[in-house]
Amino acid sequence: MPGRNFLFIPGPTNVPERIRRAINIPMEDQRAPDLPQFTLALYQDLKKVFKTKTGQVFLFPASGTGGWEAAITNTLSPGDKVLASSFGHFSHLWIDLCQRHNLDVEVMEVEWGEGVPVERYQRRLAADKKHEIKAVLACQNETATGVTSDMAGVRKALDAAKHPALFYVDGVSSIASIDFRMDEWGVDLAVSGSQKGFMLPTGLAIVCASQKALEARRSAKLARCFFDFEDMIKSNKDGFFPYTPAMMLIRGLRESVNMLFEEGLENVFARHHRLAEAVRRGVEAWGLRLCAKERKWYSDTVSGIYVPEGFNGTDVVKVAYQRYNLSLGVGLNKVAGKIFRIGHLGDLNELMILSAITGAEMSMRDIGIDIAPGSGVAAAEEFLRSTGKSFDTKIGATAAM
Repeated sequence: MPGRNFLFIPGPTNVPERIRRAINIPMEDQRAPDLPQFTLALYQDLKKVFKTKTGQVFLFPASGTGGWEAAITNTLSPGDKVLASSFGHFSHLWIDLCQRHNLDVEVMEVEWGEGVPVERYQRRLAADKKHEIKAVLACQNETATGVTSDMAGVRKALDAAKHPALFYVDGVSSIASIDFRMDEWGVDLAVSGSQKGFMLPTGLAIVCASQKALEARRSAKLARCFFDFEDMIKSNKDGFFPYTPAMMLIRGLRESVNMLFEEGLENVFARHHRLAEAVRRGVEAWGLRLCAKERKWYSDTVSGIYVPEGFNGTDVVKVAYQRYNLSLGVGLNKVAGKIFRIGHLGDLNELMILSAITGAEMSMRDIGIDIAPGSGVAAAEEFLRSTGKSFDTKIGATAAM
């Protein structure tokens, strides 16, 4: 098919030309004497992305799942009690990983379309007088449903209960796209990946650990080798790695961080919010509804969209790909066939997001969904035309361009 593929799955995301050029380099010596000049500065700048002054960043050649495993195995012991909530495919997978490591996971089941149940967390933590719960897990952005949860609220729940449990956050599809404040929210382990907001190919697990988490590693007894913080700490302090690093991706990460800082992190978050809102205006004009049940849950990186009864969301995705060379996300697990997803994160602007809305609209009409031609894209257009860089991410205010 002529032209390029339009990639609007919620990861991997589009890789900007600048980052592609940064990656496209000859192989290099990962033990070169001048490498620390590069790596040590990158670690410091990554801390700014996580918004931490005291945390330590680790770069593992892995996906976000490897980041989960690194966070868990370096800080917990077999049989430790973990509090977690299941409200989507990826929060469920994190729970599954913990269970496979023989942790005692207490799971709060939540209806898909909602997020972390902060009030239930607080009640449970307050009831845990013996502090048997050693870890609290929270998925900031559930990619399967398009739901963002309140991480500051989870910290308040821990503080209100005066509970010492470690606080773990899955930020794979949020960090570098949605505001994340590691120090302010008292996050102990934050996990991200290269293929989402960092605009890189898949292959780096980016993990940030608090000093409290680093101290916990001294007594943690879960088995680890490849993901051992201790090995990383010994090598990273001098700017090197305990094994062969993914240097091409790390060079690309340097360019990614440069781009994030040039735009300004707050501007990055505002851009994501504005483009996500354009998608939501389109969904409303189609007469459809989001998987996220309330506005407080709406994600600025991915929207899960219910198709009408009698239709299959996977058919929308197939038609979009086969006829229009547009890649959308399928529904997963409990919402398989019920929704399709538009990823709107990373390297993205107004015309790019309009192409996704247009292609989704045509694909839905092709399978017989009754949508007024041009309704969704028109609503998104009008919103984007009436808003500009001063769009307020907190209150949704608009300003004329």
